[in-house]
Amino acid sequence: MGEEEVKLVGAGFSPYVHRVAWVLKLKGIRYEYVKEKINNKSSLLLDCNPVYKKIPVLVHHGKPIVESLFIIEYNDETWKHNPILSTHPYDRAMARFWALYIDQMVLIYLSILISLPTSFASLITLL
Repeated sequence: MGEEEVKLVGAGFSPYVHRVAWVLKLKGIRYEYVKEKINNKSSLLLDCNPVYKKIPVLVHHGKPIVESLFIIEYNDETWKHNPILSTHPYDRAMARFWALYIDQMVLIYLSILISLPTSFASLITLL
């Protein structure tokens, strides 16, 4: 594989960024990780994702792809080796369903955790 210009814009706390990073590693794609400060968004992030202004963003040859599930599909379609998603349409649809379901559950549980009193929330993180 030739040298490709691939950047992943993200932050270490994001499960969505980790999802993309795992796929890039599983596929053996070399990339530059650009750490984003969420409380002080960079011009790179704002230029690459002007609609949602959030991470992750994959930049391939200067073209941004946003949303982790779309990035994974893009990776599979761009780099055919070590496929992540099935080539069978039904299996791909089921993978998309479960990924979306898990995303929704993560958001629900994170919002519950954030709304808990600080002392109780810190106990849960110790478990």
